[in-house]
Amino acid sequence: MNDSMSIPHLIINASGVVQIVMLILMIGSILSWVVIFQRTFVLRRARKAHRAFEDRFWSGVDLNDLYRETPAEQDTQGAEHVFRAGFREFNRLLAKTRSPQAILEGVQRSMRVAWSREEDRLSLHLVFLATVASASPYIGLFGTVWGIMGSFQSLSMAQQATLSTVAPWIAEALIATAMGLFAAIPAVIFYNRLSAESSRLLGKYEDFAEEFHSILHRNLQGRSDPGAD
Repeated sequence: MNDSMSIPHLIINASGVVQIVMLILMIGSILSWVVIFQRTFVLRRARKAHRAFEDRFWSGVDLNDLYRETPAEQDTQGAEHVFRAGFREFNRLLAKTRSPQAILEGVQRSMRVAWSREEDRLSLHLVFLATVASASPYIGLFGTVWGIMGSFQSLSMAQQATLSTVAPWIAEALIATAMGLFAAIPAVIFYNRLSAESSRLLGKYEDFAEEFHSILHRNLQGRSDPGAD
């Protein structure tokens, strides 16, 4: 390959606008990979923590003991966070009112807030991946259009139209397109994958909240039943 047509040479000698486009795409690609690795690690850790907590929860441990074993609320995550928020509200309202409906509604609100915070935590930075996935092809296309415009300008100024006159402009235009796709394709693949994994985890948290709510409801029924031991 001719050195003047090598990719590094074309990037270095590209027009200022195309170089800016390439720089934006490169930064977007690097940041998207940072988000991909960071979110993958967070979701893997969340899956592991959820399995460990559910095994402990369904092992028959007393709920008061489990609550005391869990760390402070700012250090909990996932179903453990939902459990701690709900059980704390349950104990607080139990000391204030004897209305099962008021207690269960308060518990449900607390767990809903905890679930919402988990949703924010799991979906953090995924919007950035979606932005890179959707915007990168258009940014690359802008660089492509600019390069093709440059090729036509060089043709208009050349006395004799040859391939060597327009080849560098077309080549840098195609590099901009390729860089746009290089940034967009991993971003859209991992955005879909990470979003799906996040939704699955949030669904498990929601299922746990419903099951825990049912347990507390039965607990209150047992307390209010005059024939209960």
